[in-house]
Amino acid sequence: MPGMSDEPVFAISVVARLVGLHAQTLRMYERMGLVEPARSAGNVRRYSQADVERLRQVVRMVEDLGVNLAGAQVALGLLRQIEELRVELDATRAALTEARSAQPQR
Repeated sequence: MPGMSDEPVFAISVVARLVGLHAQTLRMYERMGLVEPARSAGNVRRYSQADVERLRQVVRMVEDLGVNLAGAQVALGLLRQIEELRVELDATRAALTEARSAQPQR
């Protein structure tokens, strides 16, 4: 997510309250690959604001849209690909603008 902090700061209990899920559900989502929290030196899960938003997206898809977890996983993968392509497109546009400005004027 653009602008979301990737700084791992939230404990699993805090995230569970923030997204309205049980900590055990968060662990299951991690095993499924829906979220990948960072780990502290003591191997404690630490979630970032971006992780929290990703989990909120999963909750919205499952509860509001009736998407199953496999579908949510596919949708999140597609959203990630779209964001990666957007970043690539922005870089290509910037390079094109730079190349055009470097051309001699006629």
